[in-house]
Amino acid sequence: MMGTYCYNLLYNFYYPNYSITNDITKSYRVQTRRNSLYPKPIYFGFHRNYFDSVLVRVSLEEVVEKELKEENDRRFRWIEIGHNITEQQKQAISKLPFRMANRCKAVMRQIICFSAEKGNISDLLRAWVKIMRPTRADWLSVLKELRIMDHPLYLEVAEHALVEESFEANVRDYTKIIHYYGQHNLLEDAENILTIMKQRGFICDQVSLTTMVHICSKAGHFDQAKEYFEEIKLLGEPLDKRSYGSMIMAYIRAGMPEEGENLLQEMDAQEIFAGSEVYKALLRAYSMIGHAEGAQRVFDAIQLAGITPDDKMCSLVVNSYAMAGQSQKAHIAFENMRRVGIKPTDKCIASVLLAYEKEGKINTALEFLIDLERDGIMVGEEASGVLARWFRTLGVVEEVEFVLRDFATARQIS
Repeated sequence: MMGTYCYNLLYNFYYPNYSITNDITKSYRVQTRRNSLYPKPIYFGFHRNYFDSVLVRVSLEEVVEKELKEENDRRFRWIEIGHNITEQQKQAISKLPFRMANRCKAVMRQIICFSAEKGNISDLLRAWVKIMRPTRADWLSVLKELRIMDHPLYLEVAEHALVEESFEANVRDYTKIIHYYGQHNLLEDAENILTIMKQRGFICDQVSLTTMVHICSKAGHFDQAKEYFEEIKLLGEPLDKRSYGSMIMAYIRAGMPEEGENLLQEMDAQEIFAGSEVYKALLRAYSMIGHAEGAQRVFDAIQLAGITPDDKMCSLVVNSYAMAGQSQKAHIAFENMRRVGIKPTDKCIASVLLAYEKEGKINTALEFLIDLERDGIMVGEEASGVLARWFRTLGVVEEVEFVLRDFATARQIS
């Protein structure tokens, strides 16, 4: 009977809405105020296991309470930063903008002096939100300062901000983090942010997808870059020069300059002009493989786009003819460059000499050097290296020594 009495007391304590009969020889029908919701009554039979389950429940609740207490102890406690900090931390705090809001300075001081022993950075930020009620402008001010400082906790703060209601996150906030990961060649992290962005109901726009094209191509994942580019097309919006430019660069990095040039022509048809860096990259790609016709086409397109060629662009055209073994056209391109007032670089001179070397035109090369000397253009280190190697191959040792001695004398005079 004592067991039954204890059981009833404990059962009524944890389940006050249940009623149990006193006759232990029968099965007990247990009813609640909501029995009408159940099609059939629920029956419980008195058994020793019920008493055991109550004891287990009591012990479990004690464990949960203990864990909650430990968790509360681990949470960040907001304590204003005092004077017992390092000189480096003091210096960083002193450089905070004078016009920065006090609530922003408060959290910046905490972040600058933060350490793993204090807990988790997310707990710090949650405490800041609860105590000081920051606005989106405050969040942006803090993130801007952390990025200027190149603080190691920048990304953690930026990612936490995305889930805070006061931050009012939008698509561009996610794109900034994706771009930051891209700058540090962290493709997997960038893809994770993009996935989280989609899961939270944000629609990927052209800017974020273009960023992914750029990141994937830099990481050497051409197929992924192309998939993201196709996803941009599915948006149904006109492609801008950044989207085109990113895909052209992807083709160049993948060793497919012709495909990149096709996109460039597609842009020209829509009167969308790529940036000069895209033209230069495509010109360089053709030049390095000796595709002279492709290099000349891109060079012409550069001028049609209203971009004034510089010495590096002209040198790439000359080099493309040199690599193709077309010394006459290399020389013509070189003279055209001088005619428009562009001073040739030593690398450009070396390219012309390389073209003559490939065709074995030693006399023409010497005439070329004499003309340069007459015009006051000195041969530099790279061009001298081409001559020295060429003469050594011909077995003309004295001429090699002369070239090297002449180069050394010119360097001393300069």
